[in-house]
Amino acid sequence: MPTSFDAPGERLLGLWQRLSPLPGGRWLFSRILGNLVPYTGSIGAKVLELEPGLARVELRDRRGVRNHLRSVHAVALVNLAEVTSGLGMLVGLPPTVRGIVTSLSIEFRKKARGTLIAESQVAIPQVTQPTEYQVQAQIRDSQGDVVAEATVRWRLAPA
Repeated sequence: MPTSFDAPGERLLGLWQRLSPLPGGRWLFSRILGNLVPYTGSIGAKVLELEPGLARVELRDRRGVRNHLRSVHAVALVNLAEVTSGLGMLVGLPPTVRGIVTSLSIEFRKKARGTLIAESQVAIPQVTQPTEYQVQAQIRDSQGDVVAEATVRWRLAPA
């Protein structure tokens, strides 16, 4: 797999489609993703579902992602929201389009504890010229309560 990630969506989707049906394939895909994007890999999230326009990513509550209040750290939640928004959108874009985050806002609704699931559903835009595009991501706890909602603004442009 090439290491250039100017327009990674098609390569990521192909890797997901090959690995996810295999025993341990989702775990392996998540580790590869974390190796390719080291800061994202620092939270140890696991991709559960991935297709154009949809990403679901799990984050286990453990000491390495906690704050002093024994809940998941705000920056770990931001990281989770950003990667979830990007995966859902980028795997639906053609290889001729690249994207980068230009802003991110997040609202924290309640303390994040336990296993968390982030989800992003996005309509894949047609990109013919540089454009700004907003993607939403929600993070829920094991009871289904929303613990955080993020809006991630992506700058998309033909490669």
